[in-house]
Amino acid sequence: MAYIDYYQVLGVDKTASQDDIKKAYRKLARKFHPDLNPNDPTAKEKFQAINEANEVLSDPEKRKKYDEYGEHWKHADEFEAQKRARQQAGGAGFGGFGSGGFGTDGNGTYWYSSDGQEFTGSNAGGFSDFFEELFGHRGHGSRSRGGFRGQDYQAELELSLREAAQTHKQVLTVGDKQVRITIPAGVANGQVIKLKGYGAPGMNGGPAGDLYITFVIPDDPVFKRLGDDLYVDVNTDLYTALLGGEQLVSTLDGQVKLKVKPGTQNGTKVRLKGKGFPVYKKDGEAGDLIVTYHVVLPTNLTEQQKEMFRKIQSMN
Repeated sequence: MAYIDYYQVLGVDKTASQDDIKKAYRKLARKFHPDLNPNDPTAKEKFQAINEANEVLSDPEKRKKYDEYGEHWKHADEFEAQKRARQQAGGAGFGGFGSGGFGTDGNGTYWYSSDGQEFTGSNAGGFSDFFEELFGHRGHGSRSRGGFRGQDYQAELELSLREAAQTHKQVLTVGDKQVRITIPAGVANGQVIKLKGYGAPGMNGGPAGDLYITFVIPDDPVFKRLGDDLYVDVNTDLYTALLGGEQLVSTLDGQVKLKVKPGTQNGTKVRLKGKGFPVYKKDGEAGDLIVTYHVVLPTNLTEQQKEMFRKIQSMN
């Protein structure tokens, strides 16, 4: 089992913060996503490597084990159990290997040191499945020590604001599988959902890992979202603001016509109840739409129009 430098995969230092790791992962995952690189035969392999690196380094506990055990971080608990078994069996003095360990499959004994180097023992040659998974060797007559759970997958799914506002179905390609999911209306930027059993297959009969999907919702050119409320800026002309009238305003469901009160000031806000963003997993509920009026002054006035404004000014 070749050693994989997860820090190098993500292009970060070993001292990188969790935020640095998250940013590096998102950038690379977006760059090498197979769906975005259909003509690149290496994109899938790179994407899987990036997911694997993130799955380890973004979890403080797994990262700690990886830093200590390298490629064998997944089996750190089993490794420690082997050491405890050795100590209980009085094996501390066997061969003088210090913090190393030993195991047996009933046909012979294998020994290993704390840095993973294999040594020859009496009747050596039989290896447990744990040893095979830990060091990449396989002997004869080994027995199963139980399966290992498959690796979790991390994926990002980009949605527009309007897509996130609608419950809809979508097909994702994860590894060699196509996953059909229903996305509830109201998902938020950065929200993570878990699909149990859609990660990597388990080993030796172990369960599959899970798939974690992070939603990425870029800024919308029309609406600004804060929680379940939406904000929209609307330009209205000076005459409508002064005398009152009607103004078309965009919502997620189309345009609505609002009445503008006479004397509406620049920056005036109007709240439209229930016209905001759908509330996640609460059918029929939505936030509010807050409309901010921006009064636009007329330009390129004729001399006659300017004279009319001068008269109004003199009257005040």
